[in-house]
Amino acid sequence: MDVFQVAQRAVDLDRAREFYAWLLEAEPTGHFDPPGLVFFQAGSTRLLLDRVAPTALVYLRVADVHETVERCRERGVPVQSEPHVIFHHEDNALGPAGTDEWMAFVTDSEGNTVGLVSHSPGQE
Repeated sequence: MDVFQVAQRAVDLDRAREFYAWLLEAEPTGHFDPPGLVFFQAGSTRLLLDRVAPTALVYLRVADVHETVERCRERGVPVQSEPHVIFHHEDNALGPAGTDEWMAFVTDSEGNTVGLVSHSPGQE
């Protein structure tokens, strides 16, 4: 079993579509208005932007959380939390063994919090 789809609130569908196309560096896979839905493929999970969905805290795996935060900052995206190590993975239970898990948090165009996650070789 894996996560098939996550829905995220999008008050302004066009603005949200533009933000997530920029952040994910991918075009939407579907846009239906009405009823007010935009779909993106994020790995094996579909991200649904929906006018009537509740807010969700979505975590996106990125290649380098530091670079992604800088891209966000350059675009004027509010950074809620700077990149920081949250965990060192000794084994593969929650992430690649021997890596540090880095996270940062930004605010999307709709006021939702988005977590950004990357792994890098751990500092022993």
